[in-house]
Amino acid sequence: MILRAQNITKRFPGVTALKDVSFDLQAGEIHALCGENGAGKSTLIKLLSGIHPHGSYEGRFEVSGEEARFFTIKDAEKAGIAVIYQELALVEEMTVAENIFLGREPLRWGMFIDWPRMYREAQALLNRFKVNLDPGAPVRTLGVGQKQLVEIIKALAKDSKILILDEPTAALAEHEVLILLEILRDLRSRGIGCIYISHKLDEVFGVSDRITVLRDGTTVCTTKAAETNKAEVIRQMVGREIGDLFPRRSTHPGEVILRVDSLAVADAETGAARLHDISFELRAGEVLGIGGLMGAGRTELLMHLFGAWGRGVSGRMELRGQPLNGLTPETIIRRGLVLASEDRRRYGLHLEQEIGFNLSLSSLASITRGGFIQRNAEIRRNQGIFDSLRVKATGLEAVVGKLSGGNQQKVVLGKALLTEPSVIMLDEPTRGIDVGAKLEIYEIINQLTAAGKAVILVSSELPELIGMSDRILMLNAGRVGGFFSRNEATQEKLLAAAMGHAG
Repeated sequence: MILRAQNITKRFPGVTALKDVSFDLQAGEIHALCGENGAGKSTLIKLLSGIHPHGSYEGRFEVSGEEARFFTIKDAEKAGIAVIYQELALVEEMTVAENIFLGREPLRWGMFIDWPRMYREAQALLNRFKVNLDPGAPVRTLGVGQKQLVEIIKALAKDSKILILDEPTAALAEHEVLILLEILRDLRSRGIGCIYISHKLDEVFGVSDRITVLRDGTTVCTTKAAETNKAEVIRQMVGREIGDLFPRRSTHPGEVILRVDSLAVADAETGAARLHDISFELRAGEVLGIGGLMGAGRTELLMHLFGAWGRGVSGRMELRGQPLNGLTPETIIRRGLVLASEDRRRYGLHLEQEIGFNLSLSSLASITRGGFIQRNAEIRRNQGIFDSLRVKATGLEAVVGKLSGGNQQKVVLGKALLTEPSVIMLDEPTRGIDVGAKLEIYEIINQLTAAGKAVILVSSELPELIGMSDRILMLNAGRVGGFFSRNEATQEKLLAAAMGHAG
């Protein structure tokens, strides 16, 4: 046993985040930690990593049989614990090698950085874990998935005995997920213990030895992965049976609201062509799913439709017969099209501000009279959307950055819905949130289409695309790889289209 948490209780003002939680990890074991957002997983990680110091909680931690008292992150690292968070901690302007050895640079004569040695050792680490990256490449030139792999190599370079991974595959493409899982299996064979936190239960069952479920800050159960199944884990997580993971209700699509015809777009900074000859229609009451591998152009398409990215080369975009080409996001919102961004923490929210402040940002004009915000009208309207979306928080005055991922996503959706759009574009709306919160997002989608709204749903998860879309457009390298109705879509067909092998 290399790690043990005994009867851990952690309280914050007005809330108990963890209550009498016990957990252990063996050498050479991958132990999955599952639970809904707000179940206490992040709080437990922060205790283990020294962010919440010893003395701020009740209970006891042991590492290799000795009591562990972590007052800082450095204390946890000295004990052999490394944490890889969902939000990456890399220096964009530094190279891959510089990031891997940041703060631990090899020195020559005790005072000068030994650059050749640093790059040799970085290359050796990349080779060891079969990660095909140039150690001299600036991190800013890498994709999100590649950055995640650099973060993992950086942690492994510290010779950690315990590796904690928080949603490590949330931004990875399929082939990168396979690389990561292979790395974890290799670490297991070397005796390193891994705590694996993920909402993707296929991965959990594919790699973990044991699974512990947290619910409402308490330990529900710890079970060998081979002795349980996904349905049982979900039931333990949410405290109820979930028979249908994708509850899409059928609708009768109406008139065409959005039409895109032969659209070609280039990157405004580099001039490189990114989208080529894309055409589709979107009808009232319909969910159009858009899929593709990382780099296929999904986010670029939505950002261009929203007027926030790219230079239109050719083609036409129309919303209710009115052109969208060349308009600003502000004008496009007024026309009735809105985007809930993939990166909610960067583009969707002011994390340090209150829920009410965030909800109002995109629709201030509707509550402004004579240049002044009508506070009573704002509060009534925001409270209505807060209640209807069932945001789990103390109220509109709660700081968004302190909410769970699922509740942050509800605030992003609420902000978009308050613009009263006819078309809502959702870019990875369920990324990094638990199964219970996903079901609530899906129900919101159903309510929108039942009210005659049209939805574009971008997702990396093929089961989600198939389960929640009426039609599916797959992109391949910025081009249409294939179009599928819900009835004819299979994971095999969608993946083939994404890879350019449709038909």
